[in-house]
Parts: sequence; structure tokens; C-alpha cells
Amino acid sequence: MDLEEKVLGVEPKYDGAIINVEKQTVELPNGETSTRDVVHHSNAVGILVLTKNNKMLLETQWRAPVAKETIEIPAGKVDNRDHGTALDTVVRELNEETRYKANNIKRITGFYSSVGFCDEYMDLYLATDLEPVEDELPRDQGEYLKIKEYSLDEAMSMIESGEIEDAKTITAIYYWKLHDKIGL
Repeated sequence: MDLEEKVLGVEPKYDGAIINVEKQTVELPNGETSTRDVVHHSNAVGILVLTKNNKMLLETQWRAPVAKETIEIPAGKVDNRDHGTALDTVVRELNEETRYKANNIKRITGFYSSVGFCDEYMDLYLATDLEPVEDELPRDQGEYLKIKEYSLDEAMSMIESGEIEDAKTITAIYYWKLHDKIGL
């Protein structure tokens, strides 16, 4: 059985600065119709930033959708307006959020953040061999961050205790744990 749903109609619901939302009417594989709420979001990057002393940089910030502070790896959306790439975004976000540049940047993997309603695709990168930036880029308006270094053991404990709940961050930490023994 072919599982593809055919889009019969699209009704825009919201056109915002970060997301666009639409209601789709779709034909199901059995011929019946249904509706889907779809959130369109720019592609994004997440960055596992490891220091020379083998600690990761994590940032604490307020996240309005969950109404609390979260602890996350540096991340940001790819700016499609200037035809930026995921790699350009990594370099920009490292500067804006951590005030470092990385001499080694490697793509780890990519994934959809929440396929049930959103088309955001995130590339996960590893950044090592850090140096302070010479020219700091301004942070996004309204972005307030606390940056701190954590060991792998500390990060794993923070996942186990529920202190870290962010999926991209958990993915990055487990990647680090898996590859720490064999060398990144």
C-alpha cells in the first residue's frame, strides 16, 4: 500500500517571523480526506562545541513555549534570505552565542525535529579547536544566554536527572559519549 497523502488544498493560517502555519486538506491512501496542521520553519543547525580540555559548551536560556529555562547546545536557524548554508550558520552561531571560532567543524548527522507537525530539518555539527573571535557579532534581539562548560559525566548526569530535556542536546551528548572512547 502506498502511504503518500495527496495535498488537495492549503489554507494559510499564520505568517510569522519564525514560522508559517497552514491547514492542509489531504487525500488519504484509502481515498478518504482529512486535515493536517503544518508548521513551516527554516532549516537549522545545532553544534556540539568541545573545548581543548574536552568539555562541552552549553547555554541556559529562557524558552517561552515551555515557559522555563532550558540547557542546550548552541543552535540557530539557517538564514535563507542571504542564501546562507548550514556551515555558514555554524560559524555565525558560534560567534554570536559562544564568542569562539572553530578551526575544525564536522557534520555529524541531520534530522527532522518533530515530523508530526513541522518541516524543520536540523544539521548537527561538531566544533573543535576553538579560538576566541576577534570581531563579535551581535546576539539576536532578546537573546540572553548563560554559557558554561560541562564534562561528559556532568552532561550525562544532567540528562539522567531531567535537567537537560532538549532533544538536539541529548542527541549531541550521546554522540559525544559514543565517540569519546574511540576518538571524535
